[in-house]
Formats: sequence, structure tokens, C-alpha cells
Amino acid sequence: MARYIITGSYTAAAMRGLLAKPSDREAATSALVTAAGGKLRAFYLTTGETDFLMITETENLQDMMAALIVAGASGAVSGLKTVQAFSSAEFTAAQKRAGKIAQKYSAPA
Repeated sequence: MARYIITGSYTAAAMRGLLAKPSDREAATSALVTAAGGKLRAFYLTTGETDFLMITETENLQDMMAALIVAGASGAVSGLKTVQAFSSAEFTAAQKRAGKIAQKYSAPA
């Protein structure tokens, strides 16, 4: 399964909703990710440029994108950013593959 790190911020409307009716955003986020066929591995509220960070796993980026479209369309979040994360073993395998590919490539002189 592919891993993704997603960050974003709550909109002013969402913050008003959180004030009026506090809720467990990790549970709500997990339900959304699960409905899209993925798994929520971690959910954190953060300080700084974004309000939250989550780590998800899914079979493909399209499933994750579907969940993000739903979240964005709700008007509750903004500034969503998604990056794919790789384990050290995956990166080591990519390095080995790159070494083999590099033998077949010639840079412009």
C-alpha cells in the first residue's frame, strides 16, 4: 500500500463549528479515508502553517484523491497538500534500480 502525508487547515466556518459543537476530527477523518478504501495511520493537530497532518495508506492515489475531493468540497478544509512517503527499504530499492537505469542513460554533452 502506498503511504501519503496530508496537511491542511480548517476554514473559519469549520472553526466556528468546532467551537459550537466539539467533535473528534480523527474519527471523522478515519471514516472518510476508510470509505475511500484506505487506512488512517496517524492524525495530528499541528501548529504553524497548517492545522492538521495525517498519514494514510491506500492502494492507489485515485482513492486518496477521492477522499480529499470530498473533504475539500465540504468547505471545512483548505490548503490540502499531499505527498507520497517511502520507507527506507523502498528508497534503497529505488537507489538500486536507479543504478541499473543510469548505465543505459547518457547525459547531453
